[in-house]
Amino acid sequence: MSLKAIHVSKVPSLDHFPENPSLLCSSRKANNKFVVVGHRGHGMNMTQSPDLRFSALKENSILSFNAASKFSLDFIEFDVQVTRDGCPVIFHDDFIYSEEQGVVYERRVTDVCLSEFLSYGPQRDTGKTGKPLLRKSKEGKILKWSVESDDPLCTLQEAFEKVEKPNLGFNIELKLDDNLFYSSDHLSRLLLPILQVVSDIGKDRPIIFSSFHPDAALLVRKLQTTYPVFFLTNGGTEMYYDTRRNSLEEAIKLCLEGGLQGIVSEVKGVFRNPAAVNKIKESKLSLMTYGKLNNVAEAVYMQHLMGIEGVIVDHVEEITEAVREMMKPSNRDADEPKPNFSERELSFLLKLIPELIQH
Repeated sequence: MSLKAIHVSKVPSLDHFPENPSLLCSSRKANNKFVVVGHRGHGMNMTQSPDLRFSALKENSILSFNAASKFSLDFIEFDVQVTRDGCPVIFHDDFIYSEEQGVVYERRVTDVCLSEFLSYGPQRDTGKTGKPLLRKSKEGKILKWSVESDDPLCTLQEAFEKVEKPNLGFNIELKLDDNLFYSSDHLSRLLLPILQVVSDIGKDRPIIFSSFHPDAALLVRKLQTTYPVFFLTNGGTEMYYDTRRNSLEEAIKLCLEGGLQGIVSEVKGVFRNPAAVNKIKESKLSLMTYGKLNNVAEAVYMQHLMGIEGVIVDHVEEITEAVREMMKPSNRDADEPKPNFSERELSFLLKLIPELIQH
């Protein structure tokens, strides 16, 4: 499959796309930009959380994307997989869970055709009733996927066509199953349909690709050079058989060897290893973070002081407002910069951030 030439996207971190840029850093130096990304749109769903914000809007839906676009976000992040018949769809989990005559069953997203995928949950045709959509919790429980405002499942094409704010960036996470082995040919079959949609209707929308799968990130970089590719990592907070996933140092190495443009780390991985921030910056790579701590304004401000260039957040309204206040010039002097801290001072301050935040 051949891909059409695509115009270079104007990512908030990027005016022109050089060979090996620090995509967010160049803009950040120019206008003190700090990038905020809406996680799965307006925020992820957590079926058992007492915090009602995690069940307000169906994650990874057009409804959630457009709700997020009302705030001063730079990007929304969402997960893309490809159905058996080659259609890129937006869905986080590896499996869809449903129920028929009291019996729960599961279907791998990549094993179903588009029509079956769209048959789960609420339907766009009001005359149709969708199959029940359930979800498996981290504890292994199968629960009803209940949200205050529901919305049908959607495709990548629909996201490009129906997200109302044309300059809202898309952080497209290439979602793969950690428990499966993917050959290069298999990865190509999964990635090319996604790239084709972006090529056909991406237009001038800012786009970043990202993936936890090292080979997928490397391959999407080889298949196209128009859009930046970031490597997602737990930053050493979890261990994997593939050692490339086990530390920020390994992430730096992967990016430099594969020509990737940046890293998106679990925020606790950065707080536990603050010295890695300077290594990443010295390598001319961009650095963003994700994780529950990014829903705490103080943790976000700490990252800004450390030189991290952006955060992926669930509490979109609260954090965009906190960042707006954070980026205001000092009242004493409009040109006075925010305080800078030495590595020793930052290390001390980092000890004040709790290891876990309960929601």
